[in-house]
Amino acid sequence: MTSFNLDTALKIANQLTHQKHQRNLTDVEIIILKGAWERQDYDQIAAQNQYATSYISQDVAPKLWKSLTEALGEKVRKSNFKEALKRSWENYLGSKNGNLIVTEVSAKIPILDTGEQDRDFDDDLEDEQTSLDEVYVERPPIESIAYETLLQPGSLLRVKAPKLMGKSYLVNRLLSQIKQQNYRIAILSFELAERNIHFTDLNKFLRWFCLNLSRELKLPNELDEYWDEAGMGAKVSCTTYFEECLLSSADTPLVICLDDVDLLFPYPHIYEDFFGLLRSWYEKARSRKIWKKLRLIIVHSTDVYIRLNINQSPFNVGLPIELSEFTYEQVVQFAQKYELTVNPEMLQRLMQLIGGHPYLLELTFLHLQSNADTSIDQIVSEAIADGGIYGHHLREYWLDLHLSAELEAAFQKVVAATEPLPLPPILAYQLNSMGLVKISGNSVQPRCNLYRYYFPMYWGNQV
Repeated sequence: MTSFNLDTALKIANQLTHQKHQRNLTDVEIIILKGAWERQDYDQIAAQNQYATSYISQDVAPKLWKSLTEALGEKVRKSNFKEALKRSWENYLGSKNGNLIVTEVSAKIPILDTGEQDRDFDDDLEDEQTSLDEVYVERPPIESIAYETLLQPGSLLRVKAPKLMGKSYLVNRLLSQIKQQNYRIAILSFELAERNIHFTDLNKFLRWFCLNLSRELKLPNELDEYWDEAGMGAKVSCTTYFEECLLSSADTPLVICLDDVDLLFPYPHIYEDFFGLLRSWYEKARSRKIWKKLRLIIVHSTDVYIRLNINQSPFNVGLPIELSEFTYEQVVQFAQKYELTVNPEMLQRLMQLIGGHPYLLELTFLHLQSNADTSIDQIVSEAIADGGIYGHHLREYWLDLHLSAELEAAFQKVVAATEPLPLPPILAYQLNSMGLVKISGNSVQPRCNLYRYYFPMYWGNQV
């Protein structure tokens, strides 16, 4: 008899997905299931498979759990998917009339290659665009302005928003649209770099940078042929490789999205030269035809609090895009995307707790969609309980704060204050980048009342 193992679980998940949604699991969904089976965090899954954490945790994973929830008829999460699939396997095991016969690989089960799989970015974009269109809420005129900017030769787009505010949704939507113009696309998150290796010196970092962009574009590694650190230097070598290999490999424009660039901010020996290099490429597009092919998207979570020469910074040119929370009208649209009809009074009560926070709203609407007997009133009442729907999200923040006594102490003061509180700029930027606070002038306040209510329970303060 076949035992319940990872291979069996993937076959069951694929069968259920095929039956319910008439499609097979995508490569990235299989990667998430494999990682979750091994109890890996999303950042581990992303790093091992060279995806951005935000793409895995905010985009693909929630839709995967929603898809399995619909297929299984019970709430499926990262924490319980294994048990849910095993119950389905046990219910149908040996059933002559059941659809899930997995003692052998049934002809009804689409065959899955559960080994390592190459990422097909074009297919991923098409799959993700379909799901994005179903739930994406526009923030006009941001989308149209950003898209028109990327059509311009040598353009640069800067997208800034705290963690979990929808940067990945916007960028993936833009890249899916721009792909229709037959542009080449490469995404690189600096979260994938091993900081104790790639952030130690500029040469190592730039080689890592070029090598990973080549991989994204499915180009051969020709670094050694063009790289001459001793003679030309790392920056000239990088620029030469970019021009003669990446830009020259096709006649079509090249869109490069650099995600999580603020991770470089603590490393001045890297960012001073690298950001200056990006600025120089942007300037080259003003006069050199081949550089007009390049379109840059720079994505970061916080304000630029580092010192940069005004003429060498990529953060004071191009088009800046800053994402804010959803308005009430956009929250109503978001609820409708999940086929929910929400009482305005209840929606106002929800927004008093979590504001227009896109990720927290998505968690809420996914839960309401999958649990018809649950009300907003119940969700709000149980919001700060460990068993509430925000429990995992809040615990992750709690663990993050515990990594820095200075940040934790600063956030304690913010939560306890009845008015926006001044903080040292770097602490304010870090808390804002995490998504815990809003910055108003020189002061900060909790991003939403959920955070204001939750953390004092553990600090022993009554706010």
